[in-house]
Amino acid sequence: MTHKFLEHAADVKFQAEANTLEICFVECAKALSETILGDVKIEERIIRDIIVEGKDNESLLYNFLEEFLVLLDSEEFLLSKIERIEIDKENFKLKATILGDKTQNYKFTNDVKAVTYNEMFVKQKNDKWTAQVVLDV
Repeated sequence: MTHKFLEHAADVKFQAEANTLEICFVECAKALSETILGDVKIEERIIRDIIVEGKDNESLLYNFLEEFLVLLDSEEFLLSKIERIEIDKENFKLKATILGDKTQNYKFTNDVKAVTYNEMFVKQKNDKWTAQVVLDV
């Protein structure tokens, strides 16, 4: 139930590991937020429900993380916490309740342009889920 940043020549690369796929995705969202704002605590003033779909675990993770960038760009919403997350592993559908705040109250440390499929994977080995993501900054 952690995430760690890895060396990458030009972009930001991280891996998340957890006992469940849901917590692995939550750790990826935390790493994305940390990339954008560093270790700044974001207030929990706004609550939203999101639904994303994919064709496999990688596209589901991509769409999940991309949703936060869309919310950032279109609604100036910053993620603080994922209150609830459910993943339908057979149909690659994700529902989550998220908490956050407006961007005007914070200073950004990195401009994340996009989530990429470069070097991305989501895999289960024994009882652990591991995901790797590269962010274009």
